[in-house]
Amino acid sequence: MPHNPVDRRAVLGLGLLACAAPLTSSAAQLTGAGMVWRANQSAWPTATDLRASYVYFTADEAAFVEAACARIVPADATGPSAVEAGVPLFLDRQLAGDYGKGARWYMQGPFGKNTGTQGYQSQYPPAGLYRVAIKAIGDHLSRDNGAPFHKRPAAEQDAFLKDLSAGKVDLGADADGKAYFTLLLQNVMEGYFSDPIYGGNRDLSAWKMIGFSGARYDQRPYVLAYGKPYPLPPVGIGGRPAWSVKG
Repeated sequence: MPHNPVDRRAVLGLGLLACAAPLTSSAAQLTGAGMVWRANQSAWPTATDLRASYVYFTADEAAFVEAACARIVPADATGPSAVEAGVPLFLDRQLAGDYGKGARWYMQGPFGKNTGTQGYQSQYPPAGLYRVAIKAIGDHLSRDNGAPFHKRPAAEQDAFLKDLSAGKVDLGADADGKAYFTLLLQNVMEGYFSDPIYGGNRDLSAWKMIGFSGARYDQRPYVLAYGKPYPLPPVGIGGRPAWSVKG
Protein backbone atom coordinates (compact mmCIF):
# COMPACT_ATOMS: atom_id res chain seq x y z
CA MET A 1 0.00 0.00 0.00
CA PRO A 2 1.48 3.38 -0.97
CA HIS A 3 2.29 5.73 1.91
CA ASN A 4 0.57 9.11 1.71
CA PRO A 5 2.25 11.42 4.24
CA VAL A 6 -0.03 13.99 5.85
CA ASP A 7 1.24 17.52 6.09
CA ARG A 8 0.35 18.53 9.64
CA ARG A 9 0.82 22.22 8.86
CA ALA A 10 -1.72 21.95 6.06
CA VAL A 11 -4.20 20.16 8.29
CA LEU A 12 -3.81 22.75 11.04
CA GLY A 13 -4.15 25.54 8.51
CA LEU A 14 -7.41 24.11 7.19
CA GLY A 15 -8.71 23.76 10.72
CA LEU A 16 -7.86 27.35 11.55
CA LEU A 17 -9.52 28.58 8.38
CA ALA A 18 -12.64 26.66 9.25
CA CYS A 19 -12.71 28.23 12.70
CA ALA A 20 -11.90 31.73 11.47
CA ALA A 21 -14.95 32.11 9.24
CA PRO A 22 -17.58 32.15 11.99
CA LEU A 23 -15.32 34.21 14.24
CA THR A 24 -15.03 36.91 11.59
CA SER A 25 -18.79 37.07 11.27
CA SER A 26 -19.28 37.12 15.04
CA ALA A 27 -16.74 39.91 15.53
CA ALA A 28 -18.49 42.03 12.93
CA GLN A 29 -21.81 41.50 14.69
CA LEU A 30 -20.44 42.31 18.14
CA THR A 31 -18.60 45.50 17.24
CA GLY A 32 -20.84 46.65 14.42
CA ALA A 33 -17.71 47.75 12.59
CA GLY A 34 -16.28 44.60 11.06
CA MET A 35 -12.90 43.21 11.95
CA VAL A 36 -10.64 45.60 13.84
CA TRP A 37 -7.55 44.54 11.88
CA ARG A 38 -6.65 44.05 8.27
CA ALA A 39 -4.12 41.62 6.80
CA ASN A 40 -0.75 43.08 5.76
CA GLN A 41 -1.41 46.39 7.46
CA SER A 42 0.51 47.70 10.45
CA ALA A 43 -1.01 49.41 13.46
CA TRP A 44 1.72 52.04 13.78
CA PRO A 45 0.12 55.09 15.44
CA THR A 46 0.13 58.50 13.86
CA ALA A 47 1.93 60.96 16.12
CA THR A 48 -0.26 63.67 17.60
CA ASP A 49 0.65 67.17 16.54
CA LEU A 50 1.22 68.94 19.85
CA ARG A 51 0.63 72.34 18.21
CA ALA A 52 -2.80 71.36 16.89
CA SER A 53 -6.10 72.40 18.42
CA TYR A 54 -8.82 70.12 19.71
CA VAL A 55 -10.76 68.10 17.17
CA TYR A 56 -13.46 66.62 19.42
CA PHE A 57 -13.92 68.88 22.44
CA THR A 58 -16.03 71.99 22.14
CA ALA A 59 -14.76 75.13 23.87
CA ASP A 60 -16.94 74.47 26.96
CA GLU A 61 -15.90 70.81 27.11
CA ALA A 62 -12.22 71.71 26.78
CA ALA A 63 -12.51 74.26 29.59
CA PHE A 64 -14.00 71.64 31.92
CA VAL A 65 -11.54 68.91 30.95
CA GLU A 66 -8.50 71.16 31.37
CA ALA A 67 -9.68 72.35 34.79
CA ALA A 68 -10.53 68.81 35.94
CA CYS A 69 -7.18 67.46 34.73
CA ALA A 70 -5.36 70.22 36.60
CA ARG A 71 -7.07 69.19 39.84
CA ILE A 72 -6.74 65.43 39.36
CA VAL A 73 -2.99 65.71 38.76
CA PRO A 74 -1.76 69.13 39.94
CA ALA A 75 1.80 70.27 39.44
CA ASP A 76 4.23 69.91 42.32
CA ALA A 77 7.93 69.46 42.96
CA THR A 78 7.70 65.83 41.86
CA GLY A 79 6.33 66.31 38.39
CA PRO A 80 4.15 68.32 35.99
CA SER A 81 0.39 68.67 36.10
CA ALA A 82 -1.80 66.66 33.77
CA VAL A 83 -2.35 69.81 31.71
CA GLU A 84 1.38 70.48 31.42
CA ALA A 85 1.87 66.85 30.38
CA GLY A 86 -0.64 67.25 27.53
CA VAL A 87 -3.35 64.99 28.92
CA PRO A 88 -6.29 67.06 27.60
CA LEU A 89 -4.92 66.73 24.06
CA PHE A 90 -4.49 62.98 24.60
CA LEU A 91 -8.12 62.72 25.74
CA ASP A 92 -9.34 64.73 22.77
CA ARG A 93 -7.58 62.50 20.24
CA GLN A 94 -8.66 59.27 21.94
CA LEU A 95 -12.29 60.36 22.06
CA ALA A 96 -12.16 61.40 18.41
CA GLY A 97 -10.94 57.93 17.42
CA ASP A 98 -12.02 54.31 17.73
CA TYR A 99 -11.80 54.34 21.52
CA GLY A 100 -14.24 57.23 21.77
CA LYS A 101 -16.63 55.47 19.41
CA GLY A 102 -16.42 52.19 21.30
CA ALA A 103 -15.56 50.61 17.95
CA ARG A 104 -14.19 47.45 19.56
CA TRP A 105 -16.76 47.16 22.32
CA TYR A 106 -20.07 45.40 22.60
CA MET A 107 -22.41 48.39 22.74
CA GLN A 108 -25.86 46.85 22.69
CA GLY A 109 -28.32 46.76 25.59
CA PRO A 110 -29.59 46.17 28.08
CA PHE A 111 -27.71 48.78 30.08
CA GLY A 112 -27.92 48.83 33.86
CA LYS A 113 -26.27 50.56 36.77
CA ASN A 114 -22.79 49.21 37.36
CA THR A 115 -22.64 47.03 40.45
CA GLY A 116 -18.88 47.41 40.78
CA THR A 117 -18.13 43.95 39.42
CA GLN A 118 -19.13 44.69 35.83
CA GLY A 119 -17.42 46.35 32.92
CA TYR A 120 -18.49 49.50 31.13
CA GLN A 121 -22.25 50.08 31.50
CA SER A 122 -23.60 52.93 29.39
CA GLN A 123 -25.71 53.43 26.33
CA TYR A 124 -23.07 55.92 25.18
CA PRO A 125 -19.55 55.09 24.00
CA PRO A 126 -16.83 57.00 25.88
CA ALA A 127 -16.99 60.06 23.64
CA GLY A 128 -20.75 60.24 24.04
CA LEU A 129 -20.54 59.83 27.81
CA TYR A 130 -18.04 62.69 28.05
CA ARG A 131 -20.32 64.95 26.01
CA VAL A 132 -23.48 64.11 27.93
CA ALA A 133 -21.82 64.19 31.36
CA ILE A 134 -19.97 67.47 30.88
CA LYS A 135 -23.16 69.17 29.71
CA ALA A 136 -25.06 67.72 32.69
CA ILE A 137 -22.31 68.96 35.02
CA GLY A 138 -22.60 72.44 33.52
CA ASP A 139 -26.38 72.42 33.94
CA HIS A 140 -26.05 71.17 37.52
CA LEU A 141 -23.57 73.89 38.47
CA SER A 142 -25.58 76.62 36.76
CA ARG A 143 -28.45 75.82 39.09
CA ASP A 144 -26.08 76.35 42.01
CA ASN A 145 -24.64 79.82 41.56
CA GLY A 146 -24.10 80.05 37.84
CA ALA A 147 -20.29 79.72 37.83
CA PRO A 148 -18.99 76.99 35.52
CA PHE A 149 -16.54 74.44 36.89
CA HIS A 150 -13.41 75.98 35.37
CA LYS A 151 -14.14 79.40 36.92
CA ARG A 152 -14.55 78.14 40.48
CA PRO A 153 -11.80 78.22 43.12
CA ALA A 154 -9.58 75.14 43.33
CA ALA A 155 -11.03 74.13 46.69
CA GLU A 156 -14.57 74.13 45.24
CA GLN A 157 -13.40 72.16 42.21
CA ASP A 158 -11.81 69.55 44.47
CA ALA A 159 -14.95 69.27 46.58
CA PHE A 160 -17.14 68.86 43.51
CA LEU A 161 -14.89 66.16 41.98
CA LYS A 162 -14.88 64.36 45.32
CA ASP A 163 -18.68 64.38 45.42
CA LEU A 164 -18.79 63.28 41.77
CA SER A 165 -16.51 60.33 42.50
CA ALA A 166 -18.67 59.30 45.46
CA GLY A 167 -21.89 59.33 43.45
CA LYS A 168 -23.28 62.31 45.34
CA VAL A 169 -23.94 64.45 42.26
CA ASP A 170 -27.19 63.79 40.40
CA LEU A 171 -26.61 64.42 36.71
CA GLY A 172 -30.01 63.19 35.61
CA ALA A 173 -31.12 60.08 33.78
CA ASP A 174 -28.64 60.27 30.92
CA ALA A 175 -25.37 60.42 32.87
CA ASP A 176 -24.08 58.61 35.94
CA GLY A 177 -21.72 61.01 37.71
CA LYS A 178 -19.72 58.33 39.48
CA ALA A 179 -19.34 56.28 36.30
CA TYR A 180 -18.18 59.34 34.40
CA PHE A 181 -15.63 60.30 37.04
CA THR A 182 -14.30 56.73 37.09
CA LEU A 183 -13.84 56.87 33.31
CA LEU A 184 -12.29 60.34 33.44
CA LEU A 185 -9.81 59.33 36.16
CA GLN A 186 -8.83 56.21 34.23
CA ASN A 187 -8.32 58.20 31.02
CA VAL A 188 -6.30 60.91 32.78
CA MET A 189 -3.94 58.30 34.22
CA GLU A 190 -3.64 56.66 30.80
CA GLY A 191 -2.79 59.97 29.18
CA TYR A 192 -0.32 60.97 31.88
CA PHE A 193 1.70 57.76 31.57
CA SER A 194 1.09 56.92 27.90
CA ASP A 195 3.68 56.98 25.15
CA PRO A 196 4.19 60.62 24.06
CA ILE A 197 3.26 59.75 20.49
CA TYR A 198 -0.40 59.92 21.60
CA GLY A 199 -0.16 63.47 22.92
CA GLY A 200 0.21 62.93 26.68
CA ASN A 201 3.33 62.42 28.82
CA ARG A 202 4.84 65.41 27.04
CA ASP A 203 8.64 65.36 26.89
CA LEU A 204 8.49 61.95 28.62
CA SER A 205 7.97 63.88 31.85
CA ALA A 206 5.94 61.21 33.65
CA TRP A 207 8.38 58.45 32.71
CA LYS A 208 11.31 60.55 33.90
CA MET A 209 9.47 61.17 37.16
CA ILE A 210 9.07 57.45 37.94
CA GLY A 211 12.32 56.27 36.33
CA PHE A 212 10.62 54.24 33.60
CA SER A 213 12.83 53.30 30.66
CA GLY A 214 10.07 53.35 28.05
CA ALA A 215 10.36 51.36 24.84
CA ARG A 216 14.02 50.37 25.05
CA TYR A 217 14.37 46.93 23.51
CA ASP A 218 17.17 45.42 25.62
CA GLN A 219 17.23 45.60 29.41
CA ARG A 220 19.52 42.64 30.09
CA PRO A 221 22.44 44.68 31.52
CA TYR A 222 20.14 46.15 34.18
CA VAL A 223 17.92 43.23 35.20
CA LEU A 224 20.11 42.28 38.17
CA ALA A 225 21.11 45.83 39.12
CA TYR A 226 19.02 45.80 42.29
CA GLY A 227 18.77 49.02 44.26
CA LYS A 228 20.43 51.09 41.55
CA PRO A 229 18.72 53.85 39.56
CA TYR A 230 18.20 53.21 35.88
CA PRO A 231 21.02 55.14 34.13
CA LEU A 232 19.53 55.76 30.68
CA PRO A 233 16.89 58.31 29.62
CA PRO A 234 13.46 56.97 28.61
CA VAL A 235 12.60 56.34 24.97
CA GLY A 236 9.20 56.48 23.29
CA ILE A 237 8.10 54.18 20.51
CA GLY A 238 8.85 56.97 18.05
CA GLY A 239 12.50 57.12 19.15
CA ARG A 240 14.39 60.08 20.56
CA PRO A 241 15.04 63.45 18.91
CA ALA A 242 18.75 62.93 19.55
CA TRP A 243 18.76 59.94 17.24
CA SER A 244 19.16 60.35 13.51
CA VAL A 245 18.54 57.90 10.70
CA LYS A 246 21.68 56.73 8.97
CA GLY A 247 21.55 56.77 5.20
